[in-house]
Amino acid sequence: MAQKLSCQDMLIERTKQLRLTDFMASDPSQQDSTKPDSPQSDAVQASATPGSAGLGGGKADASPVTHELKPSLWRQFWKGQRENAVLLGIALSLAIAIRMFVAEPRFIPSDSMVPTLEVGDRLVVEKVSFRFRQPQRGEVVIFEPPRQLQALGYGNGQVFIKRVIGQPGQNVAVEDGSVFVDGKALVEPYIAEPPAYDWGPYTVPENALLVMGDNRNNSNDSHVWGFLPQQNLRGRALFRFWPLNRAGWV
Repeated sequence: MAQKLSCQDMLIERTKQLRLTDFMASDPSQQDSTKPDSPQSDAVQASATPGSAGLGGGKADASPVTHELKPSLWRQFWKGQRENAVLLGIALSLAIAIRMFVAEPRFIPSDSMVPTLEVGDRLVVEKVSFRFRQPQRGEVVIFEPPRQLQALGYGNGQVFIKRVIGQPGQNVAVEDGSVFVDGKALVEPYIAEPPAYDWGPYTVPENALLVMGDNRNNSNDSHVWGFLPQQNLRGRALFRFWPLNRAGWV
């Protein structure tokens, strides 16, 4: 009986101890006191906290962020040079395209177009209009030398500049110091002096032009070598930009 009571007493005592342990575990203050205060726990908490690297003030944590936000001066320099190279390439491409298909500058090397154009004048030659229409009488044109001139040693790289006088199908003649087109004398205030030769009459063939220099007595033009094929045309003299005191439309 005494042994049985002692066992019961031990069971009751054990139950009290278990309840006391549960009570202690439910106390928040006791829970905090039982957590280990280790560097590993701090590191995990710091890494889990948003923005902790920026607020910690440590140099090791701040330097990588500064490196990402501020590229080096060398990288900025090369980035700017790369953009300049792209812009330069675009500008050169546009300049080449404009020169090939739209307009180009030209220099006057002879006096065959005096007084309209003098030696050393610089012009803008446009290349668009003749793709949509025929050259008109009185227009000053730029052209590659035809076969007659190439046979005399002029190359394809050279160009001539003259004034259109006769169009396809027209009858042209030079008599008594005047140029006649279809029997009518032209009024030509742009020439240096009346022509001192007679020529023709001739009919301008299809797809050809009769061209003459304004300095009629000192010009290697159609009255010397014949008609100009229209396929040799390079453009029309549009504007003289040099010298400045004579700048204006041609």
